Amino acid sequence: MTEEKLNELRQKVQDLALAYQKKDDFTGWFEVIYTDALGNAEQVPWAKMQPHPCLEIWLKTTDITKKKALVIGCGLGDDSEFLAQNRANVTAFDIAPASIEWCKKRFNNSPVNYLVADLLNLEDSWKNSFDLIFESRTIQALPLSIRRDVIEAIATLLKPQGTLLVVTRLRDIEDTPDGPPWAVSEGELSQFYEYGYEEIARIPYSDPNNPSIKQALIEYQRKRL
Repeated sequence: MTEEKLNELRQKVQDLALAYQKKDDFTGWFEVIYTDALGNAEQVPWAKMQPHPCLEIWLKTTDITKKKALVIGCGLGDDSEFLAQNRANVTAFDIAPASIEWCKKRFNNSPVNYLVADLLNLEDSWKNSFDLIFESRTIQALPLSIRRDVIEAIATLLKPQGTLLVVTRLRDIEDTPDGPPWAVSEGELSQFYEYGYEEIARIPYSDPNNPSIKQALIEYQRKRL
């Protein structure tokens, strides 16, 4: 895709997200992106059609066999499939029905349990029930006005001693950034500590398309409820 087309797509995402935000609908625009794509993954700007490189690095030294894993905002399913290939029992969800339909078509014999679900309205039975959670770029895709609710929703899903992996853009100031995506601050990430989390490690990541943007995979362990 040319740089001009990529910029047009980014502008479309920003315009859609802000238009829906004015209607107090913070997630409806995801479905529009997937349906407008008409099966062309190049029209989904966050779809890389391969597992995230930081997840691949992390799994080189970690055994997740039979771990109960959850992928939040699974997109087109590459991270979910990679976790399943590494022998985890994976549930993956997205709020966009078109995303989940796409995943099921791509991986029609997959062991992954793909579901349509809303992070802010999950079943109570999911709380404190997963050994491993992978969240890639979901927090940053949602506005700061609901960020505390988003982080709380993620934090309460993990078992004690479980592992949370967060892939996100990072910002150095607490001021509201332009977006989407809205890069995440250290102050916002510190909310995880309120739910018994401890940061274990960070893997910095540089996107070749955005080399100046600070990004990382952050590994947390939940020490207590």
